[in-house]
Amino acid sequence: MHLRFSQDIKSLLQHLADKPLTLGDIIAETSERGFSLVIALLVLPFLLPMPPGLSTPLGVACLLMAVQMALGRRTPWLPKKIATFQFPKRFAQALLQNLQRVTKILEKISRPRFEKIADNDLTWRLNGICLTWLAILLMSPYPPATNMIPAVGMLLLAVATIESDGLLMCLGYVATVLNTLFFGFAFYLLYAGATYLLPNVFR
Repeated sequence: MHLRFSQDIKSLLQHLADKPLTLGDIIAETSERGFSLVIALLVLPFLLPMPPGLSTPLGVACLLMAVQMALGRRTPWLPKKIATFQFPKRFAQALLQNLQRVTKILEKISRPRFEKIADNDLTWRLNGICLTWLAILLMSPYPPATNMIPAVGMLLLAVATIESDGLLMCLGYVATVLNTLFFGFAFYLLYAGATYLLPNVFR
């Protein structure tokens, strides 16, 4: 029986009362669920005001976790430098408390559904592929201030994976497609604009 996502967050909040929280601690305490839990923790700051200098390490760690899922790994691994990265205590408390609020809302609509599909190895890899692609979009500098768009899709897939919710996963796949269309159109506009402007500049 999987622990509910909010119970994982509560456990991490209790851990945070004793010592600073690191990504390695999260992985150690949540085992296989650590993949999705770490990804959820990493993308939530992109939905909130975030201290400067955190977006790059969070984005890289998120991408590493997603790639491992795509490769079929069930035990998460992070380089020591990233695994020992400590969240500033006040930021970590605010992060976990906000994530707990978000997941309590999601848990009202999320429950184990289509579990044979949701717990399938192929589905695990597919989720990893989608999360990898969304992580790449998350780290994209263009369009500006659009990080929250892929972050929402990643959060949906992360919670759906922990809760074995095949229906919520489908919503995550829809979000992945919509993200692809949005960013594809944005990059097309950038390319079209550059193609139009550059010849005029160098005339």
